[in-house]
Amino acid sequence: MLDRVVKGTVVAAEATIENGWVGIAGGRIAAIGQGTPPAAVETDDHGAALILPGAVDGQTHATSCKGLPGIADTTASAIAGGVTTLVDMPYDNPAPLDRPERWDEKAAAVAAHAHADMALYATATRETGTAHVAALAAKGAVAFKISSFESSPTRFPRIGEDLTLDLFEALAATDLPLGLHNEDQEIVLARMARARAAGIEGIEAHSTSRPPAAELAATAQFYALGQAAGAHAHPVHLTLGEGFALTAMFAAGGMRATGELCVHYLWFDAARDGAEHGARMKVNPPIRPGAIEGLWQAVEAGEVAFISSDHSSWPIDNKLTASIFDAGAGIPGLETLLPAFFTLAKGRGHDAARMAADYLSARPAKFFGIDDRKGAIAIGREADLAVLEEGAFAWDEAQAHDGLNWSPFHGATFAARVAATYLRGAPGWDGARILNTPGTGRVVTRATAGWYA
Repeated sequence: MLDRVVKGTVVAAEATIENGWVGIAGGRIAAIGQGTPPAAVETDDHGAALILPGAVDGQTHATSCKGLPGIADTTASAIAGGVTTLVDMPYDNPAPLDRPERWDEKAAAVAAHAHADMALYATATRETGTAHVAALAAKGAVAFKISSFESSPTRFPRIGEDLTLDLFEALAATDLPLGLHNEDQEIVLARMARARAAGIEGIEAHSTSRPPAAELAATAQFYALGQAAGAHAHPVHLTLGEGFALTAMFAAGGMRATGELCVHYLWFDAARDGAEHGARMKVNPPIRPGAIEGLWQAVEAGEVAFISSDHSSWPIDNKLTASIFDAGAGIPGLETLLPAFFTLAKGRGHDAARMAADYLSARPAKFFGIDDRKGAIAIGREADLAVLEEGAFAWDEAQAHDGLNWSPFHGATFAARVAATYLRGAPGWDGARILNTPGTGRVVTRATAGWYA
């Protein structure tokens, strides 16, 4: 007898099954079918609601504000948003994950605090160089990440091109990608200083002071270094169609080049939304004017590897500054990723359920080498499920479970809401309450060859 059957419109790997069901045993998917399901200890009937694979959010910052204990709030928000696996960035507060002992500390924090599963990025700093790359890969790091722009000299440092090349060379023989926060520091600092000198310090100065040239220059140089080393280069947030054109150009030359898109770049437009949201929509690289159509064209051309939230766990107080240049960058996003992308894809005329299952689950699971367990409703995979109820639902920031309770998506109407979430077959969210406990989540380590298998 099965442990549980979940009934609904099943968005399985091979087909969408109306009046479908997913059979679960031992935390994994044991059977998939249509019509009358087999006997199970528990049967959850979600009617015609969509049953999607749990989202794999490929870019989160769980520990920015509260340090490692911040994993609790962040992963609670993830479960409420249908995100069953977070791929967390290495810029932990107060120190980055650049050595094996810090991996062990973070893994212990996941075991103590997490409501959802977590895969971990690692990084390198000037202090460590490439000394711990092999050890961190052996621990199960799913990727490495660096930045060409310094947000913090300790937690989020700038890595120069010499060490970037060293890292590429160290990773070239592996399947591990090297991610980049892709902005040219000299251009940005000079343009910020120019705007401040002119007294232009509102939200309108954020995009202009971090111009497309800064992003494209950093992206192209990064790809060139990766190409020279024969490694996998992955800018973690491209904000323009031209950025994905660069990706396609380098990939066409035979190198391992991918690029990532965050959902807020598809939702917000700097010219249209800046006056309303101000610093509440400040992210780096910035949301730009007139970029959405070009980004959708990149998605539809298959040039986008996957779509993430870039969830940042900063409180709203971090945004309340007189100058946009002093406001913190980053927005919460774990509970809005799946509903927002579903809404946008539906509005674009796509099969929103299948597109969400692809770009928010299957693609990131493969990219990070965890698609032996995650990313699809398929027999043998872990039973991570997100149940979507279609309709018209206004997002209320006060109802978020992230401990932050603010969002630039506040008041937005989504075409679906997450009505239930299952982690390894166990209920984690019922549409109103978090049902699992801190420590339910596990560290997910890289196991498959990934994007270029």
